[in-house]
Amino acid sequence: MLARSGAGSDRPGVAFASPTQGTSGVSKPRILIAEDELNLRQVLTLQLEVAGYEVVAAENGQIALEKAQSIMPDLVLLDVMMPQMDGYEVCRRLRASFTTRHIPIIMLTARGEDDARLTGLEGGANDYIIKPWGKRELELRIKNALDWSHQQRSASPLTGLPGNQSITLELKKRLSRDAPFAMLQIDIDYFKSFNDQYGYTRGDQAIQTLARKISEAAQKHGGGEDFVGHIGGDDFVMLTEPERAERVAEDIIDAFNLAVRDLYDAEDRDRGYVEVPNRRHVTERFPLMSLTIALVSTDRMPVSHLAELIDVAQELKTHGKGIPGSVLVGERRTRTDGGPAGDGRQVA
Repeated sequence: MLARSGAGSDRPGVAFASPTQGTSGVSKPRILIAEDELNLRQVLTLQLEVAGYEVVAAENGQIALEKAQSIMPDLVLLDVMMPQMDGYEVCRRLRASFTTRHIPIIMLTARGEDDARLTGLEGGANDYIIKPWGKRELELRIKNALDWSHQQRSASPLTGLPGNQSITLELKKRLSRDAPFAMLQIDIDYFKSFNDQYGYTRGDQAIQTLARKISEAAQKHGGGEDFVGHIGGDDFVMLTEPERAERVAEDIIDAFNLAVRDLYDAEDRDRGYVEVPNRRHVTERFPLMSLTIALVSTDRMPVSHLAELIDVAQELKTHGKGIPGSVLVGERRTRTDGGPAGDGRQVA
């Protein structure tokens, strides 16, 4: 078993998240319009706002790409011909990134541009609309794309990440392949005490912080095939290549440990714990939040069934919960922060 622990430091931890709704996390679906012609951009914005959508506009392809990556819209309405970066390239880059590949894209093309429509669809666009568009057709195509996206992703309203249905499908798909993969099961330690102390809003912020750090780690290490899902609550899963799994997990721990301190009030942060009544209404001290990450790599521990994979991960996670601080626990070898490799103990 491998164990990397943050004992002796204030390292917080990693968690699994839950299934959700739309990516924007608000009641109105958020649509990003990328259109360089000011008049068309204004008309689209007005029409969609009247239809009940939240609208963000971009005047060129580069700005559209940056906004899509930062605000995570529920849908992108993308013009083909734009300065700085055309719609094809924006579409290609959105589809190449794990964090944006799930966002439905509708291309705007001029009448008669058959090649443009085909190129857009080949590049990953979900649909296209011909200029000048009809109001009813535009709204129906957007509604259909949003409905399809919601059903496909079973996404979490809190984090925008794929939920349980999508996670199960992805795991089954990977288990059916010959290629090995690694699963990180990520869970926040002492989340309940934090939630009890500060309330649900701050608790949601902690979960969203972890979701963001996991997604950023997936982006940083260039895993175009990497997958991040929110199981529920403070539980998340990440699927990646075996050779980079440990490095990704360590980055998640480091990033979360640094970010989580800002979620606490200064007094609690400085003393390193919160005081919260337990179930018996007795005030108890709880450490700052930390992460437990269970790492199962199918090249080290071959598994053929989903239930077997989950059982192994749960057993590793249970072991990790008994180690103070943030910890990465895997099969075969053991290592704690600040120390050399351990005795190679394995979980039975």
